[in-house]
Amino acid sequence: MSRIAKNPITLPSGVSLNQSGNEVSVKGSKGTLQLKLHQSIKVVQDDGVVKVVPVSEGADGWAMAGTHRALLSNMVIGVSEGFSKTLRLIGVGYRAQMKGNILNMNLGFSHPVDYPVPDGITITAPTQTDVIVSGIDKQQVGQVAAEIRAFRPPEPYKGKGVRYSDEYVLRKEAKKK
Repeated sequence: MSRIAKNPITLPSGVSLNQSGNEVSVKGSKGTLQLKLHQSIKVVQDDGVVKVVPVSEGADGWAMAGTHRALLSNMVIGVSEGFSKTLRLIGVGYRAQMKGNILNMNLGFSHPVDYPVPDGITITAPTQTDVIVSGIDKQQVGQVAAEIRAFRPPEPYKGKGVRYSDEYVLRKEAKKK
């Protein structure tokens, strides 16, 4: 039985949750997000508190309720506060800059890497070696950050590459003669 599903979600002021059939939309100051519910769960809302409960008792129902409770909680946080991930470019000559709606990066290749910014995401480069990815959808922010990191993941010998700001790269010792 899921214990996460039993925790209620409190809606902050300025956030509203509307349900029509098996479609839930959460609206806040930063935007609107939609979620299609699974048929084995239902959302109960009363007085600014939202609960996700299974339609029928059982392990599968509670598991799905816990998953959807986490998704709804992320939606509520996203439309009220938003999510962001910070990436660092480590390496000689590694730099990033915004050119309109395209992130332009020099990552040690013979050519610059251009990444078009998807809709719903904001990318800023406050310094040449920092990139901040922000938006209201937690999954989309994480996916865009992972795609940028995948251009040059950090390598274990010198530590060069694109890494998350809180990521620790375990360094290896070079081969000895």
